[in-house]
Amino acid sequence: MASTTGSNPVGTITRAERHTGGQGSATALPGLEGLPPLPDPASVTAADARALSKVLFARLDTLEEGTPQHSYVRNTLVELNLALVRFAVGRMGVRGETYEDVVQVGTIGLIKAINRFEPQRGVEFPTLAMPTIIGEIKRYFRDTTWAVHVPRRLQELRLELNKATARLEQSNGRRPTVAELAAELGLEESDVIEGLVAANGYTASSLDYPNDTESPEDSLADHIGFEDRALEKVDDLHALKPLLAALPDRDRRILALRYGTDMTQSAIGREFGISQMHVSRILARTLQGLRTKLTAPR
Repeated sequence: MASTTGSNPVGTITRAERHTGGQGSATALPGLEGLPPLPDPASVTAADARALSKVLFARLDTLEEGTPQHSYVRNTLVELNLALVRFAVGRMGVRGETYEDVVQVGTIGLIKAINRFEPQRGVEFPTLAMPTIIGEIKRYFRDTTWAVHVPRRLQELRLELNKATARLEQSNGRRPTVAELAAELGLEESDVIEGLVAANGYTASSLDYPNDTESPEDSLADHIGFEDRALEKVDDLHALKPLLAALPDRDRRILALRYGTDMTQSAIGREFGISQMHVSRILARTLQGLRTKLTAPR
């Protein structure tokens, strides 16, 4: 972004030089003769800023882009109209960002408005600049302030749902249902649900945040997750897989029926045409063999 207060682009005039009227003043640049004296932008009233901007826009239209003269006039327009950026930031708030960062983003919008402005159309510059500045800030908030990245479509749907929720709460005296929101916005209920779920990604809370205001030591982390003892079996199951594959078909099938479908030994015996005691011996022999192989040194 072209800055008006940081490093000075080649061929432009610094603010100090502008106010001293020395060799670095505007009149020292060919093509800028006849410009009115340019005071410190911080001391210019809104009415004077509009009047000076009209003169500068008329001159900017005659200058070639990329020249020192064009840079000087455009940078001066930026400084004269920074009040528009500050007004937009004050109106929208900073939403957790620093004030300077949001002003910087708004200034990008201001520069875009200056580049697009056409004085011959007869429109006042603030009329074009304000929507451009606010749009740039809104895009910044959409892209950077969500705790979890969600598609732009869902970000915009969240805003529509918030507005519709407020309207329906006013008229119904209660929080609207999904069906009521869908009817209000002309959407499918599935789309409304998707938007409500996506809205949860706008902000995130720390797991150390107190869960109960009456018990500050009770955090959210104390209520989610648990120690899964079954995870300790993962390695054993992984090692057991090839051992099961190497078993005779009948033994593997009996194991599956007993421990996979919880079939009784008597029912398994009837399935294979053998006695319950025979099934018991097969299970005991197979399990012992698997246990021995699993615990053997590797």
